[in-house]
Amino acid sequence: MNIAVVGLSHKTAPVEVREKLSIPTSQTASAIAQLLSRPHIEEVSILSTCNRLELHIIIRETEQGVREVTQFLCDYGKTPMHELRRHLFILLHHDAIMHLMRVSAGLDSLVLGEGQILAQVKHAHQLGQQHKGVGRILNRLLKQAITAGKRVRTETSIGAGAVSISSAAAELAQLKVANLANCRIAILGAGKMARLLVQHLLSKQADQITILNRSLGRAQKLADQFNQDSLQTATLEVMMETIAASDLVFTCTASTEPLLDRAKLEASLDPNQKLMLIDISVPRNVHTDANQLENVQAFNVDDLKAVVAQNQESRRRIAMEAETLLEEEVNAFLDWWRSLETVPTISSLRSKVETIREQELEKALSRLGSEFAEKHQEVIEALTRGIVNKILHDPMVQLRSQRDIEARRQAMQTLEMLFNLETASN
Repeated sequence: MNIAVVGLSHKTAPVEVREKLSIPTSQTASAIAQLLSRPHIEEVSILSTCNRLELHIIIRETEQGVREVTQFLCDYGKTPMHELRRHLFILLHHDAIMHLMRVSAGLDSLVLGEGQILAQVKHAHQLGQQHKGVGRILNRLLKQAITAGKRVRTETSIGAGAVSISSAAAELAQLKVANLANCRIAILGAGKMARLLVQHLLSKQADQITILNRSLGRAQKLADQFNQDSLQTATLEVMMETIAASDLVFTCTASTEPLLDRAKLEASLDPNQKLMLIDISVPRNVHTDANQLENVQAFNVDDLKAVVAQNQESRRRIAMEAETLLEEEVNAFLDWWRSLETVPTISSLRSKVETIREQELEKALSRLGSEFAEKHQEVIEALTRGIVNKILHDPMVQLRSQRDIEARRQAMQTLEMLFNLETASN
């Protein structure tokens, strides 16, 4: 068995590649089922965000398993292998484990230390469990990664003042527009990213904001969180009319197809109207041809890198401290992983001792007589179980916690010989 992570991110692939490989929640069950149907894949979880797609897998044969995953990605993204391969990263065992810890802690994010990724890892874990992709090993690994992410955020200051994708988008808008207070702003979408956008725009004195969403109720619920008279709401049915009356539009919906393109904008905007579009969705909500219009400026998530770079340096030093915490979590997982080798020996030892206990207990009770036995059987049963558990406790703990592989295997062989154990390896 081996652990692997196969995927792509903002570091390895542009947004036009990432959006092809984006796996929305609604398609996760099908993707997991397809991957588990491959002969060498035992467990799988899928982490899909605007900046990454990662498949965390447990595989029987490393080379064949990785090949099956990459072929799945080619098929899903309808991308030839030679094109996709240069954007993929493939990490195995220790590197895969450390990578997942770093991702969960926000150390691999476009915005160093951003907090949303931890919730996204939790979501990937839940989906993996729900759709039977996560088994014993991935369950432990993902839990350890979530613990690592929590530790980094509580035991270091990397999250203090750390920006998110949404706040970076608001920062980009301020750099380009200068005075957001005079700007008519529309936000397409009413999810978490939209909420953060509203929060950061209000802090920059923006006071003409309209939130559009497919469901008016959800848009209004978001607006109500801020108790601001300046927040207006509407449905996407009036999207083009609202955009035509705006100077700046942010898009952050879950649509898998572009909501805006050159044709729609050209038909709705006055010829001399200037409009800025900032699209922080993956897949993109704004088609690339929107930039062909003379008075339209369109930006996407990859254009945020320059803004983010200005805020990274101070958190980079803190990130180095966080790496020490992550090593502790990696070692904790590896200790557990190595201890799995001892399971057959421990199970066989316990089974043999339990058989002896039951046989000797039966003999003792028969000699004591039925009347005494019925009255005191539970007490005697508990006594014998307690003796067995105490005798086995130290050998089992020592065997599981032994880090030296050869010493552990020697100890297992000794136990198997001394107790004449039958294990799967014999």
